Amino acid sequence: MEAAFSIVVGALFAVSVYLLLSGSLIRLLLGIFVLGNATHLLIFVAGRLMRNAPPLIPDGLKVADTVIANPLPQALILTAIVISFSLFSFLLVLAYRAYQSLDTVNTDEMRDAEPMPVPTILRGSDV
Repeated sequence: MEAAFSIVVGALFAVSVYLLLSGSLIRLLLGIFVLGNATHLLIFVAGRLMRNAPPLIPDGLKVADTVIANPLPQALILTAIVISFSLFSFLLVLAYRAYQSLDTVNTDEMRDAEPMPVPTILRGSDV
């Protein structure tokens, strides 16, 4: 089971890198979203997949006498989900604003909005 999840995590990371390197702003946002989900699954797999053991110690015991699930990866995943959702929401609004002002979602065309560098002859430093 863990091997299959590890392959899925690797595939999600590969897809996210492909999307991040594409030239479209929408694909970039989707790549960040997939990268966040791949990270969540990576943390989940690193904490071992156990279906039959809850992360609870029975009453009256200070140390578990049976195998229990590790609650730390579950808490980390919950925190990471909140952080990645807020980051994705911010980037979505930022991308929408960039589209409104530049009328394009292509990152190569967005470079046309950058100011041109002033040639050294016009600066007057050589005169």
